[in-house]
Amino acid sequence: MDKVWATPAEAVADIGDGSTIAVGGFGLCGIPSVLLDALLDAGVTDLEAVSNNAGVDGWGVGRLLSAGRLRRMVASYVGENREFARQYLAGELEVELTPQGTLAERLRAGGCGIAGFYTRTGVGTQVAEGGLPWRYNDDGSVAKRSPQKPVMAFETPEGEQEFVLEEAIVADFGLVRAWKGDRHGNLIYRQSARNFNPLAAMAGRVTIAEVEELVEPGELDPDHVHTPGAFVQRIVALNAEQAATKRIEKKTVRQEAHS
Repeated sequence: MDKVWATPAEAVADIGDGSTIAVGGFGLCGIPSVLLDALLDAGVTDLEAVSNNAGVDGWGVGRLLSAGRLRRMVASYVGENREFARQYLAGELEVELTPQGTLAERLRAGGCGIAGFYTRTGVGTQVAEGGLPWRYNDDGSVAKRSPQKPVMAFETPEGEQEFVLEEAIVADFGLVRAWKGDRHGNLIYRQSARNFNPLAAMAGRVTIAEVEELVEPGELDPDHVHTPGAFVQRIVALNAEQAATKRIEKKTVRQEAHS
């Protein structure tokens, strides 16, 4: 089955207001920037985004945020986006902060058809006990807090220990970026871009992948495929300029030595 769509705009055209999107990438590495721009251009609003982070001001998920298109964000790290902090503290955005490994497993579980799982992470904290501020009022008071989660004791090699129940995440759409992909939707990510992309691809009911290099079926070594085509419904081939456009989140340079 050929899953290639002609343009990014056509590939995201049925993402409607109020949809939940799982977005691949880590920081600015491996983010589906072209699909996110197409979503911005489409004017879609009231979105819930599940992403490791909120991007930066003016790039990635940050562009949707700056345009006021997000109503809710599920993330593990948000420290690089000032507009995110402003909207959250002003009561304009609901935020569910989740430990990074827990977020990864919630996405993976959603893709595997597992409703939930128990983890030690968060036991004895507000992650399990509830009370974390999810949304503020415009006067700074808390409008909505995280709920208490079930905790259960299990016998482990270290003795009986408590574990907290975390629910899986299934998104309406998954948006990912791959280094290579074929027309059947099989994807390969390069180096650090293999972060949250495979998980976001699994968690989407409909997954759309932008690929830097499109190849024909049979050209990818099956042993190198990170996301099987069964998880991907749409492919968008990037042009050379789109594939080469990548931002650096932070750059540290050494001062030039003078003799």
